[in-house]
Amino acid sequence: MKFLELEGAYLVIGLFILVVTAFVSTRSFVGKNAFKIAFPTVFGVLAFCILAHYFVTTNRMESVETRFLNDKPIICENRAQRKVAPSIIISQRQGWSLENNVFTSPEYSRPFHSARCLEHFTPEFPEEK
Repeated sequence: MKFLELEGAYLVIGLFILVVTAFVSTRSFVGKNAFKIAFPTVFGVLAFCILAHYFVTTNRMESVETRFLNDKPIICENRAQRKVAPSIIISQRQGWSLENNVFTSPEYSRPFHSARCLEHFTPEFPEEK
């Protein structure tokens, strides 16, 4: 289910690209074997890109959640206020909690999904090597 939540939009876009590929590669003005070559190639590239994005995103989510649970700050994109505060720094010390990959706070009106957050390094909490 997490795969569909994270990659649903990309699956729809990929399906659209596959439909366009099937439509174009079956027209009379292209070669006879165009569909046999183009469709599997486009499908393979799309599958690779979507799976790569999924694994990169889930790895980043794990590192962000681990950092948060270790009481270190993370930074999340604030899409509600793009001009005033384009991002927000979140930590347990500020009253934020993590449940089902979502950060929430009783003092803040909206939650943040961990897929939209990054590790935030400060002099007090530097990057661990």
